[in-house]
Amino acid sequence: MRDITLLPKAHLHVHLESTIRWETLEEIGAANGVAVPSSGAGGASLAFDGFRQFADHNSLVRDCLRRPEDFRRIAVEFCEDEAAQGTGYAEVTFTAASHGERLGDLEMPLEAVLDGLAEGQAAYGVQCRVVLDHSRRRSVDRAWRTVKLAARHAAVVGVGVAGEESHPLAPFSEVFAAARDAGLHVVHHAGETCGAASIREAIGGGTERLGHGVRVLDDAELVAEVRDRAIPLEVCPSSNVALGVADSLAAHPLPRLRDAGLVVTLNTDIPSIAGTTLSQEYARVRDAFGYGDEVMAEFARASIAASFAPAETKERLTRRVDDWLAAPDS
Repeated sequence: MRDITLLPKAHLHVHLESTIRWETLEEIGAANGVAVPSSGAGGASLAFDGFRQFADHNSLVRDCLRRPEDFRRIAVEFCEDEAAQGTGYAEVTFTAASHGERLGDLEMPLEAVLDGLAEGQAAYGVQCRVVLDHSRRRSVDRAWRTVKLAARHAAVVGVGVAGEESHPLAPFSEVFAAARDAGLHVVHHAGETCGAASIREAIGGGTERLGHGVRVLDDAELVAEVRDRAIPLEVCPSSNVALGVADSLAAHPLPRLRDAGLVVTLNTDIPSIAGTTLSQEYARVRDAFGYGDEVMAEFARASIAASFAPAETKERLTRRVDDWLAAPDS
């Protein structure tokens, strides 16, 4: 088995606020006089009784972030941690407008994050871009603010909706049409907690990838459509287990998604909460399903190809995946 940390990867589905090191969160919380939520002991996954409990926990984490230096720090540390996992390119999701409204400065959180990513990229060599997300539960006005924020910054490559999938996408149709007109990519969460209908709605809303998408298997016709259109799935197995989407890693539908001929990428979603890293996620999948290095390289190539990275970056990282596979194993 070759060293998974040396496998070049693209990380396509990871929320910045859920990458924060627990010691960093404790220091930021103490500096801002904010109570910090409980962490997983020894980096273990936290357990939640449904999506709403997770969202409430996430709100406590986000509330700790108050100052520009808080946002800048977590972005720099994200780059350092991703580089240690063999990530060559990352598209990190950030809820910029929510933070900006909470703090009374719409621009500051995103600008601080972008400053931190630029610093981290220079220091650690991992290329990072940003996807701004918007909760389905929140207002259309905030969605417009999110798109306008995104359009002002070249390092923001896309926008999309996240959150509880029982809330419809229809109210945001004009917002994301405008985003596409502005040259932004659109990537929606769908098919995580709700079934095929949420995926169809996301596809109808122009999503270029499916954030999670594991419930596509609920409908054979939808499987065929997603396969024929080669819409990539951003699959996050440990997150799915932590949030109760899958009962266990062994019970995760990932092998069936591959067997159906779908484009599957591996991601962490909420690594600090799920108690994982990108390399650990690859290793867990390898061990749970008995995959060899060829399949691991397949996942890495799929993530690179599905990314919004420049063509040169895709070509360089794909060559490095080939080199990794050609090297002698351990």
